Amino acid sequence: MTANLGVALAQLGKKTLVLDADVTMANLGLVFGIEERKTNLHEVLSGGGAMKNLVYNGPAGLKIVPCGMSLDGIRRAKLERLKNVVTKLASGVDIMLIDSASGLDHDAITALSVAQEVILVVTPNFTAVAEATKIKVVAERLSVKPVGVVINRATGERTDLSRNEIVAVLDLPVLGIIPEDAEVRRAAALGEPVVTRSPKSPATKAFKELASKILKTH
Repeated sequence: MTANLGVALAQLGKKTLVLDADVTMANLGLVFGIEERKTNLHEVLSGGGAMKNLVYNGPAGLKIVPCGMSLDGIRRAKLERLKNVVTKLASGVDIMLIDSASGLDHDAITALSVAQEVILVVTPNFTAVAEATKIKVVAERLSVKPVGVVINRATGERTDLSRNEIVAVLDLPVLGIIPEDAEVRRAAALGEPVVTRSPKSPATKAFKELASKILKTH
């Protein structure tokens, strides 16, 4: 979600940076095929990496800050340093997307606390929407504004919660609906966002519509 939305925003001419703040289960680097780069967020949060080497170039001019994947990096990372990193990186871009861990563990709450706004990403089932209601409450307590919902992996089947049902539960507008699309999995497996690998796929169309809607509301 973060990778493809980031590319779509960059393609619209916005200086965009994506940052993987899922310190324990990082995967943004995998989507872009840069998971083996030496300097990553783990290194900076542990005090062993330089900020100037942290940002990598991606498609359409997108800037990428990957997180490490080693157990040692997870152990050494100090999450209290995240706010300072985000503040410094945000000064040079129009939009920063912070990829958070799901749920409400320490990683997720830390990532949420350094943001200005939150977009809730849900699959169209009751469990995901129920979890999102809790995240919305925590965001509001942290003075982070929930701006809307993105429904991900929508199949259109009768078992999916409807758009109206999700709006009724979360009391937030739906910013976009990303359909279930096999091209997303294929692209991720090859280390490339679907937006660049399969520009005519249904998911790519939905990501581009989502990016346009976000820019119109900001």
